[in-house]
Amino acid sequence: MMREELQPSTARRTLSATARLLAALQLDGPLLVGLGLICCYALIVQYSASGQSLDTVARTLVRIGLGALAMMALAHTSTNFLRRIAPWVFAAGVLLLVVVDAIGYVGKGAQRWLDLGLVRFQPSEIMKLAVPMLAAAFLHERPLPPDWRALLVVAGIILLPAGLVAIQPDLGTALLIAGSGALLLLMAGLRVSIIVALVVAAAGAAVAGWQFLHDYQRQRVLTFVNPESDPLGSGYHIIQSQIAIGSGGLFGKGWMNGSQAQLEFLPERSTDFIFAVIGEEFGLIGLLVLLALYLFVVSRAVYLATQTSDTFSRLLGSTLALTFALYVFINAGMVSGLLPVVGVPLPLISYGGTSVVTLLAGFGILMGLYSRRKLVGS
Repeated sequence: MMREELQPSTARRTLSATARLLAALQLDGPLLVGLGLICCYALIVQYSASGQSLDTVARTLVRIGLGALAMMALAHTSTNFLRRIAPWVFAAGVLLLVVVDAIGYVGKGAQRWLDLGLVRFQPSEIMKLAVPMLAAAFLHERPLPPDWRALLVVAGIILLPAGLVAIQPDLGTALLIAGSGALLLLMAGLRVSIIVALVVAAAGAAVAGWQFLHDYQRQRVLTFVNPESDPLGSGYHIIQSQIAIGSGGLFGKGWMNGSQAQLEFLPERSTDFIFAVIGEEFGLIGLLVLLALYLFVVSRAVYLATQTSDTFSRLLGSTLALTFALYVFINAGMVSGLLPVVGVPLPLISYGGTSVVTLLAGFGILMGLYSRRKLVGS
């Protein structure tokens, strides 16, 4: 009888101690669990997609660890401090993008990385945080929805880094930076008339910008319309991806048993097209489980953002949450053939260092904004 009474008591004490620890670290338990489950999913898939490479798994673990450290550090950062450093982070990011365009490391036909010897990173990833931080800081003390003058300033904050990234060329990251800025403006309550005008302007810019695209980027758009027009060339990626997802069926072929991935028919299987590996090996069920985890993380993140106490926190927090969802939407649509191939990784699942650290850092900022919601003058 005493054992039965002690067990629940011990469980309650453990839960209470965990809650106190998370509160001390200023981390949100449910969001942390969701992110942890996605990272565990990533390690399982990465091992199979990389051809059972323990080195790849170890590198992924290190990057997740670095991201977790960044998340915990930024969760303790005050809201005022974030507003003050936003211009400096933005300026540093723009400077690094200029340096990359001048002397950056070239890989896979693009000049996107800075090679520091021990590490190689993409400065463009910094702008995924810097752009919404600066835009939110600018709009913080201004009336919402923003007027045309404020809108022009925010447009400049968005388009400058997006343009520098686009000429690397890295169209996928440029679209994500522009997308994060657009989401922030939507959260700021743009009038319908302004939204319509911006959509028309964006359509016109897309038509005018067609001539500035590289040949392979134009071919990607044309291939999206008809992949079978060049099945061994520009259409190869999407055709093999669709074969992989379709052959997985409902339950998949089993872990490490996917022929498209294991026999290397599927290009970029550890990075941009890892969603197809999941579909082939774990089937529709495996994809739905992952999408459910993403949905939980995004829903929890949006909830935390709505509970913050000021305009800066709400704009920045909601933008970080919805940009994460935009990541998922673009990658899943790209891999399944619903969107053109633009080179956007699957968040926290695709192999890559800077992206994982940046995403977890963003969630650290969001948790910090939420934890300070009741503090006056934080």
